Amino acid sequence: MKSLLGRMVLPLLFVFILAACNNAEGATTAEAESGNGEWPESITLVQMPDENNPTEAATMHTSLKEHISEELGIEVQEFDGGSYAVGIEAMAAGNLDVMLASPMSYYQAKQKAGAELLVTPVVPGGTEYYTDFVTQADNEDINSLEDLKGTNFAFVNAASSSGYLYPKATLVQELDLDPDKIEQSGYFFENVVFSEGHPNSLMGVAMGDYEAAAVAHQVMEMMGESDSFNPDDIKVIGRTSNIPDASYIVRGDLPEDFKKALKDAFVSFENEEYFEALHGDAGTRFEATEADYYDPAIEMLDTINALEDVQE
Repeated sequence: MKSLLGRMVLPLLFVFILAACNNAEGATTAEAESGNGEWPESITLVQMPDENNPTEAATMHTSLKEHISEELGIEVQEFDGGSYAVGIEAMAAGNLDVMLASPMSYYQAKQKAGAELLVTPVVPGGTEYYTDFVTQADNEDINSLEDLKGTNFAFVNAASSSGYLYPKATLVQELDLDPDKIEQSGYFFENVVFSEGHPNSLMGVAMGDYEAAAVAHQVMEMMGESDSFNPDDIKVIGRTSNIPDASYIVRGDLPEDFKKALKDAFVSFENEEYFEALHGDAGTRFEATEADYYDPAIEMLDTINALEDVQE
């Protein structure tokens, strides 16, 4: 379950979030211990960057916000954000309640804010989401991951699961590389660049700017349907394991009965236009996320030492 490419970043968004206090006064000690406290008068829900959602679909989030507000009987403030790091700090400060999270950002939010997994958008029948390692179709020297040694290679950016973390882990695991040295020129690659976008990486390979790159398979399919890219110019020489979908996470110190009601509100949302726009299938629905959903991804992050600097 991944859709198309895009994001919306609102300047000063988190200045507002960090300064605002959106929740009613906290529960008493007895209420907190029982797990059922005073519900907040309002919550803040932030749609974090999803590199596979179309920009025009961002306006569809209003329908989700209105549904949750009606189901819970409280105000819901919904924004499109641009920084996982600032969002996590806002959640730790109690000023952000729900946000869309990648495996890495969930792990950080869990350590710093006691965040819990809430719901995941699930496409009927499920779809695989992974990253391709690509090179030019006529490059006879690169036909496997081993052949990437000595090449000029493009990742997307250091915060991208599909454009950096998963392909890096694949290289570490399959080629027994040192995760702390992969980006160093001359260690495995001749040179490593960060293209800042899957289309940039794909077009860079097609045009010969990079000898190879890691590109999300869904972006490959999307670009193949456009007039600006000919898929016959590219060949795939490897792929990552499947990447879990982004999930909504919730601040852990909210009352237990409220978190359950919030989860139920997501699950009862059935706006087909919304799911078609954001997830490419009108039959998609939110489903409760199991506590171990991200465990394989967290283990993968640990293999590349990505968790070392995360502290409670």
